[in-house]
Amino acid sequence: MASSPPPARVSARWFSLFALAWLAIWAVQLTPLQLLIPLQLDTPGGEGEWIGGVVVSGLVLGVGGLVALLATPLAGHLSDRTGSPLGRRRPWALAGTALMTVSLIGTAFASGPLAVGLGWTGLSLGVAISSAAFTALIADQLSDQRGAASAVVGSTQAVGLIVGVGTIALLDLDVTGGYLVLAALVAVSGAAAALLLPDPARGIALPTRHEPPAARWAVLRNRDFTWMLGGRFVVNLGNALGTTLLLFFLRYGVGTPAAQAEDDLLLLILVYTVFVVAASVVGGRISDRTGNRRRLVVGAALVQAVAAALLAAVATYPVALVAAAILGVGFGAFTSVGLALATDLLPRAEDHARDLGLVTVAANLGQLLGPLIGAALVALVGGFWLLFASAALLSVAGAVMTSRVSARHPSSREPDPAPR
Repeated sequence: MASSPPPARVSARWFSLFALAWLAIWAVQLTPLQLLIPLQLDTPGGEGEWIGGVVVSGLVLGVGGLVALLATPLAGHLSDRTGSPLGRRRPWALAGTALMTVSLIGTAFASGPLAVGLGWTGLSLGVAISSAAFTALIADQLSDQRGAASAVVGSTQAVGLIVGVGTIALLDLDVTGGYLVLAALVAVSGAAAALLLPDPARGIALPTRHEPPAARWAVLRNRDFTWMLGGRFVVNLGNALGTTLLLFFLRYGVGTPAAQAEDDLLLLILVYTVFVVAASVVGGRISDRTGNRRRLVVGAALVQAVAAALLAAVATYPVALVAAAILGVGFGAFTSVGLALATDLLPRAEDHARDLGLVTVAANLGQLLGPLIGAALVALVGGFWLLFASAALLSVAGAVMTSRVSARHPSSREPDPAPR
């Protein structure tokens, strides 16, 4: 099949299926991270006991981050070199969906840190495989809608979390029931999106096996790409420090009773979600219209820093609600516009999935290592102020790193060829 330039615009159906895929991915990744695994590994009691639960939870979640670090670019690399009758991306999207489903079912019946850790590791591997395939579709198929598609990825991150946590809360499910509902969600939604989304990357020439390593990994010598990658990792790590231990923060930092903590967490997530979705959509559209993605990404990281500093200064629930709104604005815009910026910096169409896999690693590794580092910070001072202060400093550092990326308008680049 001959290659042709990507269409000027894809349809609403494409965006709906793309959103469905990411909604499922985020729901099954973030709901266990925010709610189910902390509940499985919580050890209520005196200070020594609850801090032990935080540390164990952080260790388990951190293992998944290390798996994602290795798996995402590898899955993308293999996807770039796949020439199956099903297409280039579709087989990997389906394989990741199957692994997520099986891992969720296994974790539902797991007991103890080791078994829970094995289930979470399998889930993280499935997320890495699927996300590498779905992210590559942005660069494969879009030219002037990359900001809008990246906004879908950013906004569904918050919506997926609220769908997962909200469903569990509204149906009053226990931990086992929560995992099984998530397994059904990803099995249906992930498979439907993988099968129905077009996979036109089949027409792009496969990379040659005899290509020298220097040419294959030229992207890592690109100054703009490496600054973007570092900034994305650091800001996501800062966001993880500010969000992934919120249940413990409510219980032991604010002093919320156990019976009320889950409801309060759900309200925080609702506030965060509204502002993430709004900032993702608005930021993505503005970046498509103006092309000045760098300035928007830097500003969004600084907004996130303000929210984290507020939590470090005042540990009350009303302040946490205000901080959740500010954090949603900052992280929503950062995630969507930052991903669009990354697609603008990709040098080779034949390596889209691998290179965007590195971008996904930078984001996911920050999110998945956050609980591990955060648990250590909480244990160090016996509280949460250092956790949020570190989140603020990391957000500022990420803004500075991203500011080193050269300003460029996406229209200055030739669109990558993608067949239809």
